[in-house]
Amino acid sequence: MSAVAAAARPLSASPVDHLPLDQFDVSHPDLWANDTFWPYFERLRREDPVHYCAKSLFGPYWSITKFKDIMHVETHPEIFSSEFRHGGITIFETNKVAYLPMFIAMDPPIHDEKRKVVQPIVAPENLLRMERLIRQRTSAALDELPVGETFDWVQRVSINLTTQMLATLFDFPFEERDKLPFWSDLATTIPGPGGLVETEEERMRLLGECAAAFAKLWNERVQAPPSIDLLSMMAHDPRTATMTPEEFLGNLLLLIVGGNDTTRNSMTGGVLALHQHPHEYEKLCRDPSIIGPTLVPEIIRWQTPLGHMRRTAVVDTQLGGKTIRAGDKVIMWYVSGNRDGESIDQADRFLVDRPRARQHLSFGFGVHRCVGNRLAELQLKILWEELLHRWPRPGQIEVMGEPRRVASPFVKGYESLPVRIHA
Repeated sequence: MSAVAAAARPLSASPVDHLPLDQFDVSHPDLWANDTFWPYFERLRREDPVHYCAKSLFGPYWSITKFKDIMHVETHPEIFSSEFRHGGITIFETNKVAYLPMFIAMDPPIHDEKRKVVQPIVAPENLLRMERLIRQRTSAALDELPVGETFDWVQRVSINLTTQMLATLFDFPFEERDKLPFWSDLATTIPGPGGLVETEEERMRLLGECAAAFAKLWNERVQAPPSIDLLSMMAHDPRTATMTPEEFLGNLLLLIVGGNDTTRNSMTGGVLALHQHPHEYEKLCRDPSIIGPTLVPEIIRWQTPLGHMRRTAVVDTQLGGKTIRAGDKVIMWYVSGNRDGESIDQADRFLVDRPRARQHLSFGFGVHRCVGNRLAELQLKILWEELLHRWPRPGQIEVMGEPRRVASPFVKGYESLPVRIHA
């Protein structure tokens, strides 16, 4: 049992089908570390799609588990707020990062204006400029992989490639880029004995080092002409040029986590999914042209790199026959909505040639839809094109053991995945 779970109430040993619904707590970290939350969500979608959990490690909350209900919450920000002062966008109560001002944790119209500052980084013309660089780096990383030896895919490929991309987006010193995934993990981890950090105070102290490093770079960008990197964009735009220290750190962490977790965990999740579905792997190898149109969005749906997003009700409202009161915490479980068979045909199957493959919730929806979704898709597309160029036969990329998963209901990710490449 994880150290975090040891501090929480124990999970019932009863089979899920016989466990009373009022004992369901799908946020429990052990469910995510062990990948055992699926039957809980399946039963909630079937029997209680808008479900209240009165007691959890993170306080009471509502679970929204069906695709259409999640869409309702996403498209009514006047009812369901993302505002950091109300608790922000995650289920966590004690994580001080959740209460930092950042544009994703703001409601329209302020959110909309702040978001526009960084949107040019993923404009089509800039993605076109970055495509060659992404392919060069992907090729170099794959050419360095050992053939016939077991290695950790997460470290050698997923973290390696996303960290290089993050350094480019910020124009961060390339030789210091390993700090970026550390700060990303630091922002979302659950403190506890033996963890990345043991206390909330330790987390915020280390994130102060992140703020100091970026403040130095910020001052350099202010003195330099505007350029196409995230720091320069914020430094030279009046909407973000005078951010408070709290908002500065909040937006840094938002962009670091956003640029890291979706792509990084989908890079790993795709390898695992194709290993677990060898018929689909064969189908992909026979027709690599489906990589961009259907494989990549299907990987992102299947993986669902962020398990949830939170909103807070600002007025009393009705949803699914339940009364949600003003101030209640509302959790949109993207991972459940992406397996909702009423909205997605054959939702419980991984299909590399899925029709309407972009019909998923992994990037969110509405005003808060992930600003970097096209960049994430581009990185995954290039990765799979280069993988199949080198190893075009089914089974040449073989998963050698179980992954070690992140013990968090927010980041649905991997700490390691043993892989062997066969010539």
